[in-house]
Amino acid sequence: MIAQIEGLPAGTLGFRAHSQVTAADYENIIVPDVEAAFALNRKLRVLYVTAEDFTGFDPGAMWDDVKMGMRHFSGWDRVALVSDVPWLRTATAAMSFMIPAEIRLFRLNELDEATQWITEPST
Repeated sequence: MIAQIEGLPAGTLGFRAHSQVTAADYENIIVPDVEAAFALNRKLRVLYVTAEDFTGFDPGAMWDDVKMGMRHFSGWDRVALVSDVPWLRTATAAMSFMIPAEIRLFRLNELDEATQWITEPST
């Protein structure tokens, strides 16, 4: 399940993943929000948090994530992943060189720092 994180500035989206994330979660929540934000902004920032009850992604959700990332390949400005899930942190670190965005990893207890970083003006 995906829940939106409210209260972020324009051009910044936030999502919190709970339990098992499905393709329907991407298709009904993330994709429409991202597409609407790209209609108004050339570059986007994303704060993505895996809650303590996060158990993983269905294969369809992973595929939807890849498709969305490629469709807007040069449109990402910053991505903050807040997670204590070892395999997700490792995969993100290993693949981050392929995405033309600034990507940082944070632990769950660093959510405030991640939120500050994702919303601060670029230097």
